[in-house]
Amino acid sequence: QVQLIESGGGLVQTGGSLRLSCRASGGTFSSGVMAWFRQAPGKEREFVACIRWGDRSIYYGDSKKGRFTLSGDSAKTTMYLQMNSLEPEDTAVYYCAARKNRMVVSGVRRSDIYDYWGQGTQVTVSS
Repeated sequence: QVQLIESGGGLVQTGGSLRLSCRASGGTFSSGVMAWFRQAPGKEREFVACIRWGDRSIYYGDSKKGRFTLSGDSAKTTMYLQMNSLEPEDTAVYYCAARKNRMVVSGVRRSDIYDYWGQGTQVTVSS
């Protein structure tokens, strides 16, 4: 049974940092894609970043690059999202998502291409 286990959320002040982790178990995604999405209250789910394991290419959503850094481990099972200079607008539930098969770059930001989702981890940035 595939599980995506997220950790690292919490409460932080404006300008602070958090590091989220997502570990996949029960399946292999070494040819696929793992991503972070986030959803704030009353808003649509938003793409944050992803890694395509095949070539280890990384992509970011608008305005995330520069403050957020995504990385992945050598086993291709765990990804990390380092979030710096956090702002109250970053407050949301952050979800890990995974897809077993390859995906073209133009599609990685779509939530509907991912087969598995984690439970989500809350990130709250206080002003």
